[in-house]
Amino acid sequence: MAEAFDALIVGGGAAGLMCALTAGRRGRRVLVVEHANRVGKKILMSGGGRCNFTNLGAGPDNYLSANPHYCKSALARYTPWDFVAMVERHRIAYHEKELGQLFCDESSKLIVRMLLEECAAAGVRIEVGCGVERVRHGPGGFHLDTARGVFSAPALVVATGGLSIPSMGATGFGYDIARQFGLNVLPTRAGLVPLTLSGKHAERFHDLSGVAFPVEARCNGQAFRNRMLITHRGVSGPAILQISSYWQPGDDLRLDLLPAVDAFDWLRRQQAARPAAELKTVLADALPRRFAQRLCEVWLPNRPMRQFREAELRGIAAQLADWPLVASGTEGYRTAEVTLGGVDTDELSSSTMMARRVPGLFFIGEVVDVTGWLGGYNFQWAWASGHAAGEAL
Repeated sequence: MAEAFDALIVGGGAAGLMCALTAGRRGRRVLVVEHANRVGKKILMSGGGRCNFTNLGAGPDNYLSANPHYCKSALARYTPWDFVAMVERHRIAYHEKELGQLFCDESSKLIVRMLLEECAAAGVRIEVGCGVERVRHGPGGFHLDTARGVFSAPALVVATGGLSIPSMGATGFGYDIARQFGLNVLPTRAGLVPLTLSGKHAERFHDLSGVAFPVEARCNGQAFRNRMLITHRGVSGPAILQISSYWQPGDDLRLDLLPAVDAFDWLRRQQAARPAAELKTVLADALPRRFAQRLCEVWLPNRPMRQFREAELRGIAAQLADWPLVASGTEGYRTAEVTLGGVDTDELSSSTMMARRVPGLFFIGEVVDVTGWLGGYNFQWAWASGHAAGEAL
């Protein structure tokens, strides 16, 4: 005999817990089923253990989707300030790090505890270590066959996340459910992920692993100004993670290596002030010394500044401002923070997250084709989409 609820939620991450507590507050009998041994694993690891739980500037322009308008409704109805209000109500200390990013002062565990306390207060039941063996749809609604028995409800919410970081239990189960019910799933790929270099490009940077500095990364009409980190396998850091979501193999990727500077004007001033200094010495004032040396070993002419004509300085400045980075690929889902693509938003209501052709079936969070920038935007989509579905249950 199946145990009956008003709503079943598969996935105990950020979106699933927000949906559960929202529906529970409205008097719904809610069950959250999580296959891992605890809920909120991605919350716990995010932000270096301090959880970048939202971004004060979160808006539709900060998200990638085949339909850029889809996220507008949910984001407008549950804002970063709505989540901050809950954080403050639980007396969790937080701070703004940069660019609107809010972090816990102490531990991300406090965010998970807050969500669990809100769920408990709303009467939500949570089963961890409970894998779903089969999803059925028939009389009485949706039925989940699990290791703990059969659960049924007229509504099923899929909050299973994407394929990112499989070591934490990520699977494509949510996409399988969508396909089972005839919904279109857009191709997926790793997002917010380090880029890899190969061949001569890798050889020229390999021994610079650990070197980091600010750049502006540009690709396909998007630009992000932040730090880049050279790694053993290629490049990472916030600027690279951001642009990775817009880049695919073969796309033209450019870096401004002196993003806050008019490179030509700066080089002319350096030439006037330090005519005897070599170019590599001058560049080492604006870039990490080892990187500046490598530039002058491989790509740029290295000689005393007084020996450069104006046209040559203009050429060097142009190279520094529009440096081609030839990446070969990404590190993939193993280290990706998010999954691009997923359940086609054309299949879902933007106000409720419910499948248009399958009444009672909802998809929220990362499993949907809505992907945010780095910096708390993906959590805000989880809270907003979870809240939208919770209000509709």
